[in-house]
Amino acid sequence: MNNRHIQRDTQLPSMRRGVGGGANRFRPGERPRNTKRTVRRIIKVYMRQKFAILFAVALTVVTSGISVSIPYFTGKAYNAFDIAANTLNRPLLVKFLVVIGLLYISNWLVGTLNGVMMLRVSQILVRTLRKGFFDKLQKLPLSFYDTRPHGDTMSRVTNDVESISSTIAQSTTQFISSVITFVGSLVLMLSLSLTMTAVTLICVPLIVALTAFLAKKSKPHFIGQSRNLGALGGVIEENIMGIRTVKAFGQKQRVLRDFAEINAELAHDSYSAQIWSGFMMPLFNVINNLTFTLVALTGGLLATGYGLPVGTVVSFLSYSKQIGRPLNNVAGMFNTVLSALAGAERVFEVMDTPEEAPDRENAVEPGDVIMGEVQFEHVTFGYSPDKPVLHDICFKAEPGQTIALVGETGSGKTTIVNLLTRFYDVDKGSVKVDGIDVRDYKRNSLRRLFSVVLQDTCLFSGTIMDNIRYSRVSATDEEVIAAAKTAHADEFITRLPNGYSTVVSGSSDNLSEGQKQLLAIARAVLSGSPILILDEATSSVDTKTEKDIQQALTRLMERRTSFLIAHRLSTIRDADLILVIQDGRIVERGTHAELMAARGLYYSMAVSQGVTEESI
Repeated sequence: MNNRHIQRDTQLPSMRRGVGGGANRFRPGERPRNTKRTVRRIIKVYMRQKFAILFAVALTVVTSGISVSIPYFTGKAYNAFDIAANTLNRPLLVKFLVVIGLLYISNWLVGTLNGVMMLRVSQILVRTLRKGFFDKLQKLPLSFYDTRPHGDTMSRVTNDVESISSTIAQSTTQFISSVITFVGSLVLMLSLSLTMTAVTLICVPLIVALTAFLAKKSKPHFIGQSRNLGALGGVIEENIMGIRTVKAFGQKQRVLRDFAEINAELAHDSYSAQIWSGFMMPLFNVINNLTFTLVALTGGLLATGYGLPVGTVVSFLSYSKQIGRPLNNVAGMFNTVLSALAGAERVFEVMDTPEEAPDRENAVEPGDVIMGEVQFEHVTFGYSPDKPVLHDICFKAEPGQTIALVGETGSGKTTIVNLLTRFYDVDKGSVKVDGIDVRDYKRNSLRRLFSVVLQDTCLFSGTIMDNIRYSRVSATDEEVIAAAKTAHADEFITRLPNGYSTVVSGSSDNLSEGQKQLLAIARAVLSGSPILILDEATSSVDTKTEKDIQQALTRLMERRTSFLIAHRLSTIRDADLILVIQDGRIVERGTHAELMAARGLYYSMAVSQGVTEESI
């Protein structure tokens, strides 16, 4: 299956305002939420730690049982007083006071152990989930990243995963504790007095109905809160990365307006979610207090007129508070649980995204010797099925040849390279390396055949030495330095205070764009791959440095099949074959001299850039 044809529920809508469309471009399409399915998947995740969780559940049962029994024994202790006879059964009182004291101490010890256990489980789960999420990101097709704001993906792997592991882990034990407390209290109350039990349970249907109503009202806002939090991260990440562009074009007010728009939407959803869920506790407190008053009045009447023991009344007064507490806890969990479920759906949405098409059953490893022959045979391709961007592309690159791809922006030059490296698969035709369809190679092995230098250089956090070595981690320091010299990067590196040990990052404000590109070229030199791809590799360097790099690249390309994507035609005039791409079709092909003599599209482009036959 072709990866780009995957239909997802978060296809980005059309952009309308701001830098890149503002908040609207991050708003995913709405879809029905399947809470039951999400809960089942969360349970499946938790079962990876089933023994630890079962132990924590057992501890929860113990603490809940202790909590339930304390009011029962408190009532028994009160019954040691005989009010009518004005006597005290001292041994009985001491006995129950000792029991109650031991219960409180045991409850504290077991509760502490339970808290530590659940904390450990939560941290293991969050680590496991993040690792699984990050592993998934490595397996997703390029189309996933082409259609997703990076900040939104970052929010899912941080905020949403954290909410699943911590919030739901804590809520699980709290829910179990609440159920046991409610059921245990109910059983003990029934053993003491059926009438008082009925009075105490008056609050239950009111709390259940109120919880269901408020949960229904607040859930959509929790979903919106989670979604907009990811969108806000996307806006922040985009504008931090592009802060120079924002300042250069004086777009501060527009950026602030776009940020304020999505921030307001997040605030609205957060406010609405908290308002609806915030109604719960005050209303529950009112219901609980009314129940307590009703139990006290009923207990007083039964104690004075019907011989109900005072200790039983005391027990029911405690149970009237205790039996409402589990319901309050369950209701109070709704805001955090609903938020966590919304985050879980966002995480599982990514986890369910189809990965890159697997290697074919009989996929092969490239041989020890790769000649570097590349052939496109009647290739047609589109990023969406109904809109092809390449039409019947045919050409052949002999081993060691340099192929230049020229054309207007959006003509399909980079798409050809994406098909060659198999970031996407063709719709029709085939792409072959050394006579073998690229789909018949193992994907990771295929990509090791290419060295790529992109127009936008990607540096990773680490030293300059580490960044150059990224293309071949087994390379020695001497090999790294030799590659840097070939790329003419050694000169500026050695001028830095820490030389090759200088620490850089993705932003790398301490390096110029030209210096970053020199490091990328050095990385490609070091890889030693038989096929080289240069996408405007000298676009960010000055004229002198460009000439030095061109000389280095000429030596480098002598032993490699090379593909040059260029807008400046002066950089590709020595190519063995120049392909002129227009609207996804090869409209001209030949050497620089042949195309200039043909007086076609290439000639027009060359003249507009001041490149003539005499400049060869």
